[in-house]
Amino acid sequence: MNFQQLRILQEAVRQNYNLTEVANALFTSQSGVSKHIKDLEDELGIEIFIRRGKRFLGLTEPGQQLLEIVKRMLIDANNIKQLADQFSNAEAGSLDIATTHTQACYKLPPIITAFKKLYPRVHLAIHQAKPNEIAAMLQEGKVDIGIATESLMQQQHLATFPFYVWSHALIVPKGHPLEKIPDLSLEAIAEYPLITYFHGMTGRLKIDEAFSRVGVTPDIIMSALDSDVIKTYVSLGLGIGIIASVAINPERDTAISLLDCSHLFEPNTTYIAVRRGHYLRGYAYRFMELCSARLNEQTIREALTHITEE
Repeated sequence: MNFQQLRILQEAVRQNYNLTEVANALFTSQSGVSKHIKDLEDELGIEIFIRRGKRFLGLTEPGQQLLEIVKRMLIDANNIKQLADQFSNAEAGSLDIATTHTQACYKLPPIITAFKKLYPRVHLAIHQAKPNEIAAMLQEGKVDIGIATESLMQQQHLATFPFYVWSHALIVPKGHPLEKIPDLSLEAIAEYPLITYFHGMTGRLKIDEAFSRVGVTPDIIMSALDSDVIKTYVSLGLGIGIIASVAINPERDTAISLLDCSHLFEPNTTYIAVRRGHYLRGYAYRFMELCSARLNEQTIREALTHITEE
């Protein structure tokens, strides 16, 4: 048994059992992939994959149980490398962060700037993704830290920490009639075409719940993944928008007005998450400390230990 065989098993599931794609992902040949699979099955004395002719259709029951062990082994193998790097070169390495567009554009820039001043030799990779994709990337060990509002709290394999609390705001083109209303209502907002986030993005559920509670159905003419897209179409006069209040740059967003409607929607909390069992380099703890004054390495380690024991 070797690590390449284990990587092939994990990648086969990721690539929906397409061995050509597995070979491409691992920079090897399809024949080599097939041989590794056969050798592993022969050594273990079990069939790992369900087959139809030469096609792989899925995992057998022992294959499914083996996959869970393999995932842990590969994460631990990476942890060993991270541990060695930590002591051989504490000031250099890489840090992979998965987050949404809004966080990457509007909340993280000052934090990343401060981090890079502290660790100029650390390569920082920002992966923009949807919240459910961020949770999956953490689970698979593809990233070190995840930051999002949705999805992270529901994952038992993640330790989560509050980052900051924010509210939604209304944006309208300059000169819009809603600018003259001192106390906005959902009924007033619903009188105009609305542009906001896709389902599952940036607190969209709380927007829907707020309108539902008062029995109002807004005319949502367009949905988008990120705030900048929403702002673009609002500035063109296609509708009004509901976005995260943090996603406004007064110097750049001169064609739109930001109207407070925090009294209409429940507040949202954005979370920082790490996968339990994932070894973090020292600078990863420093990054999270820069995100929140309430976090420190001891606090994070204790939370990880507590979650692991549950």
